[in-house]
Amino acid sequence: MSHTPPLRDSLRQMLALLEGERQALAAMDMERIVTCADGKMNLCAVMERCTKAELDEECHGLLDAVKRLNEINRKLRNLIAANLQSRLSALTGSAGLYHGAVAEMPR
Repeated sequence: MSHTPPLRDSLRQMLALLEGERQALAAMDMERIVTCADGKMNLCAVMERCTKAELDEECHGLLDAVKRLNEINRKLRNLIAANLQSRLSALTGSAGLYHGAVAEMPR
C-alpha cells in the first residue's frame, strides 16, 4: 500500500498551516501562531513515517512550496524578533546582547 495520498494530504495541510502562520505573524495573533506551531508538529510526526521513495512528482512540488513558505515564515519571525529587540533596547537605553565589540584574537 502506498503512503503517497496521505503524504500528499499532509503536505497540503502543512501548506495551509504555513499560510495561516504567515497571516498570524503579520497580525501578531499569538493564539493562532501557537495553534499553527502545534499543527506543524503533528503533521511533521505524520510525515516522518513516510520515505523519500514514496514521493511522486506532485509531492515534490508540494514539498518545495512548503519549504519556501517555511523559510519565508522563519525570516518573518526573525524580523519580528529583531524589531522587538531593537525596541526593547531603545526603551531601556541599553545595547543589545549581541552588539558588543568583538575582541581581536591574540597572535
